[in-house]
Amino acid sequence: MTETLTDADVAFFRENGYLLPGRQLLSEDRLSRLELIFNEHLEARGDKLSDELDTPHYHDERLLDYLLSDEVLDWVEPLVGPNIALWSSHFISKDPFTGRATPWHEDSAYWEGRFDDYDNIVTIWLALEAGSFKENGCMRVIPGSHLDGGFSDNYRPTDMTEQTFHAEIAGVDEAKAVYFELQRGEFSMHDGRIVHGARANTSATRRTGYTMRYFPASVKMQDVPQNEGWKIWLARGVDLAGNDYANAPARA
Repeated sequence: MTETLTDADVAFFRENGYLLPGRQLLSEDRLSRLELIFNEHLEARGDKLSDELDTPHYHDERLLDYLLSDEVLDWVEPLVGPNIALWSSHFISKDPFTGRATPWHEDSAYWEGRFDDYDNIVTIWLALEAGSFKENGCMRVIPGSHLDGGFSDNYRPTDMTEQTFHAEIAGVDEAKAVYFELQRGEFSMHDGRIVHGARANTSATRRTGYTMRYFPASVKMQDVPQNEGWKIWLARGVDLAGNDYANAPARA
């Protein structure tokens, strides 16, 4: 049996929009193998920046062994429910001294129109290599901000030579921020609507993470242009929304 969340953990997540379980997600052997896979992708990235390694599982099925595993899904199920779909994954690496900042944003803002519901979309952020700390640009969140609905109308443009996204939420009270400092192999969980970001990496230590993102299989992925070519997997349970999955026969 793998570990999972307690009722108190779930209640904290619902109220605050995040959780820091303080646990190792993977065995040492599996964690080391995942780090080797990350470094392969980093070396093969071509002209991409090190923070642009999105959806690597599309072309590397070894990652599905992690994304669809009980050791991950058992943490997700108390928040998402027994019927779970895999939405995306992303290697995120901030290089020493040059790693760009991640502006204040809600993940849901970049998904507007792509789902018919945004409740209970959950991301696991797994710390690889040296871990994730204030000095190398760890993630930070504004607790409870997910309760505002996830679609702020207060975005402004950013300079993408310094920021990873084209827009940021203005006027965030940074004094309320909680920093996700994680040792190697530890993980955080956050709601897709919470306001979060990260400062630039000003240290000599690379900050590397792997995000794993899930939504309830009762949620419909909409037939809109921005979803064209997007692939999702049925991770656990059954489909309740009429979605097409990469690991199941297409619907007629």
